[in-house]
Amino acid sequence: MKVAIVGASGAVGQEFLRVLDQQNFPIDELLLFGSSRSAGCKYTFRGKEVEVKELKHNDDFKDVDIAFTSAGAGTSREFADTITKHGALMIDNSSAFRMDDDVPLVVPEVNGDDAFNTPRNIIANPNCTTIQMVVALKPINDISPIKRVHVATYQAASGAGAAAMDELVEQYAQLGRGEKPTIEKFAYQLAYNVIPQVDVFTDNGYTKEEMKMYNETKKIMHAPGLDVSATCVRVPVMRAHSESIWLETESPVSVEEAREALSKAEGVVVFDAPADKKYPMPLHVADEDPVYVGRIRKDITCDNGLSFWVVGDQIKKGAALNAVQIAQYMIAHGKKF
Repeated sequence: MKVAIVGASGAVGQEFLRVLDQQNFPIDELLLFGSSRSAGCKYTFRGKEVEVKELKHNDDFKDVDIAFTSAGAGTSREFADTITKHGALMIDNSSAFRMDDDVPLVVPEVNGDDAFNTPRNIIANPNCTTIQMVVALKPINDISPIKRVHVATYQAASGAGAAAMDELVEQYAQLGRGEKPTIEKFAYQLAYNVIPQVDVFTDNGYTKEEMKMYNETKKIMHAPGLDVSATCVRVPVMRAHSESIWLETESPVSVEEAREALSKAEGVVVFDAPADKKYPMPLHVADEDPVYVGRIRKDITCDNGLSFWVVGDQIKKGAALNAVQIAQYMIAHGKKF
């Protein structure tokens, strides 16, 4: 299989290299693409050095089977035709195509079969916060359809890229030296702070990040009537996002039913023993594959309500791993590349 990574030098691009190797993904030839700035960089994959080529409008994607792209929405839109014109399947990590009717938006544990309907040879990878939430919602929804979700997210610096992670580390170091911190990647200092804004605000008072959760959840779960209200917050954590979720189902779902369903769900680890102070935390979930769920309890304000806490690695399951799992799902269900 001939595989390409577009945006190879970025945080998600580097994670693609690690995940493809960790998952033992079948690759006969690997191509790496990036901007003119990163062209010429070399990365080692399975013992071989691979040089990054500059992404151009040419025939470099001829004979490529799968292209994992994570170079931003503008680049994805500009180069989609170039990447797919010879038949390559583009699995795109940007927001460019997520809400297009002719592009499936896929989380394999939730709607894997949607990946087989690709009229444009493009599959969209959902937003990181949406991915980990729907993985946890699916087992509950299978018991009784979910009517509405309220979610507060606590999002790591990694969601804003590798430079943002570096800035957070540098801010702590600068403050420790008594210096004024560098502030470039966020609206305010993130170290020793939380920022109740992820992405820009829209006309309805919600940010684009919050509206992504609203729109993407409906599409992935095939539930146009499902309402989602989100508040997205940036916190001084490196790479794992946390979410506090309140949901209401059509019929009552007991805590025991929910815990059992989540325990059996693919891609979920239940870590829930609050009496022993056991619950998921980003400190321990960073670099892990599954979505971790804890603090499962009855919502005391709603007869059909449940509340729980979800943590997942933003760069892994929230980005690179989910994209690779889409391809793995397709292969496991008969797709020939």
